[in-house]
Amino acid sequence: MRWTKFLIPTTKETPHDAVVPSHQLMIRAGLIRQVAAGAYTYLPLGLRTLRKVETIVREEMNAAGAIELHMPALHPIEWWQQTGRVEAMGDVLLRLHGVGDDWRTRTVLGPTHEEPVTDIARAYLTSYKQLPVNLYQIQTKFRGEARPKSGVLRTREFLMKDAYSFHASKEGTGGLDETYDHMYRAYCNIFARCGLPYIVVEAESGPIGGDASHEFAVRTEAGEDWLVRAEDGSYAANLERAEMAPLPDAGGGKNEAIRDIHTPGHSTIEQVTTLLGCSADRMIKTILYEADGAPLVALVRGDHSVNEAKLRRLAGAAALAPASPALIRKVTGAEVGFAGPVGLKARIIADQAVTVMHDAVTGANRTDYHVSGVNPGRDFEIKESGDIRDAVPGDRAPNGSPLIFEKCIEVGHVFKLGTKYSEAMGADFVDEQGRSHPMIMGCYGIGINRIMAAAIEAGHDDAGIIWPASIAPFQVEICSLDVREADVVQTSQQIHDALEAKGVDTLWDDRDARPGFKFKDADLIGCPVRVTVGRRGLQEGVVEIHTRRNGQTRKVAPAAAAEMVAALLGELMPRAEGSGGVRE
Repeated sequence: MRWTKFLIPTTKETPHDAVVPSHQLMIRAGLIRQVAAGAYTYLPLGLRTLRKVETIVREEMNAAGAIELHMPALHPIEWWQQTGRVEAMGDVLLRLHGVGDDWRTRTVLGPTHEEPVTDIARAYLTSYKQLPVNLYQIQTKFRGEARPKSGVLRTREFLMKDAYSFHASKEGTGGLDETYDHMYRAYCNIFARCGLPYIVVEAESGPIGGDASHEFAVRTEAGEDWLVRAEDGSYAANLERAEMAPLPDAGGGKNEAIRDIHTPGHSTIEQVTTLLGCSADRMIKTILYEADGAPLVALVRGDHSVNEAKLRRLAGAAALAPASPALIRKVTGAEVGFAGPVGLKARIIADQAVTVMHDAVTGANRTDYHVSGVNPGRDFEIKESGDIRDAVPGDRAPNGSPLIFEKCIEVGHVFKLGTKYSEAMGADFVDEQGRSHPMIMGCYGIGINRIMAAAIEAGHDDAGIIWPASIAPFQVEICSLDVREADVVQTSQQIHDALEAKGVDTLWDDRDARPGFKFKDADLIGCPVRVTVGRRGLQEGVVEIHTRRNGQTRKVAPAAAAEMVAALLGELMPRAEGSGGVRE
């Protein structure tokens, strides 16, 4: 492909609203163009990479036994009402607005496809003899992101590979566990072949549901998620799921008497600690929730945050939401910000760190008042306790190894859904004895766009992108330095045609421009290999072969260039690993 016959709108200017490197470079290299907040056009160069990622995903999905189909982006809202996810998704679920009760008011834009695929299953899969089945698609998704940012990392419209498996059992041949393992290994292969330095961590299922999940992440400062891993490599999880060793009893308590403190207008941890001159770890934070329609009180240390997923699991609640100000006033008798556990008539779950506190400060359940000298066990009873908080620096893994916190990009997620959707939508099968059961489901998602951005975050320098050879829009760029010289053009053409004949995607920069200008563009778009053809080199009987990743340059005879480049690409091509774990 000749540069002059292609559309590559590179620019030297960094967009003022682009903060993370992948966003900056995707725009500067002419890969994408923003249409609106959270929506992008993939320009020809970007689309080539997107399609290469899709190809790798399809190959590994097919190899894992998944069957491709294509479901619509428009869904009947009735399906989402059946599963209870209209309320669970909230504003993330984009709804069409029409006049009265026309078709638009009964339609949503799919942020994911559990409901449509379960409808397919209940229509066509009725017997254990038809199971297991694993269906997948690569389809556009829509989500109502309040603040889309970081380029294609957080958007309102994006491309996703989502797969859904249906089973008669959890264990055994053909069971969910077996397919889950197959998909886990397929994901490792996908991310390895895409050249990503990925890590696999235990994860929280979130609004998707299910009882087990793993997240595939790429560590980068551009990420908006956090992963937590043990220093000794024994444990890794995302922040929502991360577990830690119990905190020891620090001792030192004086068993003080409870004392009322007037704190007018001081309702936050920061305000109260400033007023009283105490540290946040001496305070008990009392947070009220509504769990399955009933009040629930969570207690955490003042410098900790409630992990609502952990709290929901420990409470055994199907639904958990922050309490309204009215419910807070009803339960505590005080305005928001003055709740405390002493004398509180409600179900209380305390974090483990609270159980080892002494002489703490907390709300007095009276507006404008706090109390000091509070001791768990003496001043209020703890009937339920456990790990209900987020991990923080200084915590240790369950085995005692120090925890390390790193920002990351989530690029894939696998879930064991169980029967959450099949029960809600009546997707049942008949077993060997003629009895009916809900199908057991798995769900497996990959962010196609995010793989592109993650590859750039993991591979770039001040000059531009450093693509993995497997997903680069072009694997080789031929840079002709003197396009007015016939021998330069002829040699460039010969190398181009020889590489194309070998199946190597080759871009030929045939523009009449200065060498420095061309080299900067070459580094910016990041082809793994560059072949430089110039008048001076040909006079010496050589062309130069430059490797983008390590900066090495070789001089070879023009006739040997295609063979040399093909061999070099073979060395640079990422390959499937066939195993799980961490790839550095």
